Amino acid sequence: MNILILGSGGREHSLAWAIAQNPKCDRLFVAPGNAGIAEMASCLPCDIEDGAAVVALAAEHNIDFVVIGPEAPLAAGVADDLREAGYLTFGPGRAAAQLEASKSFTKEICTACNAPTAAYRRFDDHNSAVEYMRQQDLPIVIKADGLAAGKGVTVVETMAAAETALAEIFGGAFGAAGAEVVIEAFLTGEEASFFVLSDGETAVPIGTAQDHKRALEGDKGPNTGGMGAYSPAPIMTDVVIDRTMEKIIRPTLTEMARRGTPFSGVLFAGLMIDDGNPSLVEYNTRFGDPECQTLMLRLGAQVLDLLLATAEGRLAEARPQWADDHALTVVLATNGYPGSYSKGSLISGLSDIIETPNTQVFHAGTSRDENGQLIASGGRVLAITARAETLSDAQDRAYEAVAKVDWPEGFFRRDIGWRALSK
Repeated sequence: MNILILGSGGREHSLAWAIAQNPKCDRLFVAPGNAGIAEMASCLPCDIEDGAAVVALAAEHNIDFVVIGPEAPLAAGVADDLREAGYLTFGPGRAAAQLEASKSFTKEICTACNAPTAAYRRFDDHNSAVEYMRQQDLPIVIKADGLAAGKGVTVVETMAAAETALAEIFGGAFGAAGAEVVIEAFLTGEEASFFVLSDGETAVPIGTAQDHKRALEGDKGPNTGGMGAYSPAPIMTDVVIDRTMEKIIRPTLTEMARRGTPFSGVLFAGLMIDDGNPSLVEYNTRFGDPECQTLMLRLGAQVLDLLLATAEGRLAEARPQWADDHALTVVLATNGYPGSYSKGSLISGLSDIIETPNTQVFHAGTSRDENGQLIASGGRVLAITARAETLSDAQDRAYEAVAKVDWPEGFFRRDIGWRALSK
């Protein structure tokens, strides 16, 4: 098969790495890709939010299967365009992608199917939101309603912080994503990520993980797109998984189908677990980044078979095979991230890292300069991922590889996995 992956981050690099190992994959293309992906696939320039451009690219390269990585093309309806043009596609259409593209839409779905989630109110007016906030107990959570690259969520503990957050969102800090705001109650417990494949009828769990959203050690500093992750998440026991499927996932999928917009793709549930009871924090309609890197390292080549079964409506016959192991990824980011940062700093030392099935360097924001040297071109730049029999060994292996990277302009958290390892 000729396979096209849309995206340019660490998620897409790890998907490409796993898919390329499957003998069904003849030629692999990634649009637009990055410097690391270019070492294993053909990278193609393309505006991946332009459905017509993606369809034309698929036609030009005789593509048999398209895998959509990021949320933006899903929200733009690129999966719809591809399917209408006759291309087998992994990823939900625009209507179903609202589960990520609109937090208020997700809340409406939860209300309709009685899925446990935080109480909330939605506002499209700054003054009304401020007035509401003055009547609430703190802490509380303020979210830009639309897509904000994982950065539109603020947990506020003072009224001054709430007013600042609302001013930023309504002031345009997140563009159109901040046209509306969702204010919701603060949930207590431990967060976890849960991934389920759905073909519109069948739902198959394919893994758990735990992300590290804050920029600094000890879960301090501003929220980011993710500074590291590990899989599996110990708090996601078999009992908790069963409860999540029964109370959250299956009711959501049933409600989506009832509305005439069945969900096909990967549903990523961000959960808060309190005394064994899961509540939905948010949905994403694609693999998480950096959680995807840990899942791909553990799943390997079977990923392509699972994605094909999803796209073809054959999930009822799919059975993911898991090894009894652990994976951990450490994200290296440019100094200043998630705020302002410089691009173009030189990265070296990666050739000293011996990549094996148990240790991989996944590129996120990298490119090559005019001399062919590897440079940082984004906020999150590398995701060094390791796999081992225990989480402690996976952590050791990952940080041993991180230590070989020579990049003074970058930083990373040194405590990825601390929550699980401290128990």
